[in-house]
Amino acid sequence: MFEAESIGLWRDKDVIDPQGGKIGTLESVYVDTGSDEPSFAGVKTGIIGRHRIVFTPLAGATVGPGYVRIRFDKDLVKGAPGIDVDGELPADQEPAVFAHYGLAYETGGPRRLARR
Repeated sequence: MFEAESIGLWRDKDVIDPQGGKIGTLESVYVDTGSDEPSFAGVKTGIIGRHRIVFTPLAGATVGPGYVRIRFDKDLVKGAPGIDVDGELPADQEPAVFAHYGLAYETGGPRRLARR
């Protein structure tokens, strides 16, 4: 995994799937509130005038020159729960993001994800 501070440098870089297909651009990083480790990426997808932010886990992600490669296929990510580009992920929608990827959702407080 990469340091939470360094992944911020990759904002606006391409997010690609395992086959190299572009999914979108890295808009934000969400850390796990329990560990303060990068947990999910907010990926800006869509076309001009119809953008949205979808969420994808960062576990197993790698970085390269100008890109962040995640371990999930483009179609799965594009179908993930999302928000408007100027919106925020409400706490009550966090479980749906985890469920989309088959991940367990447990929290010791009001939220599990915090935007960095």
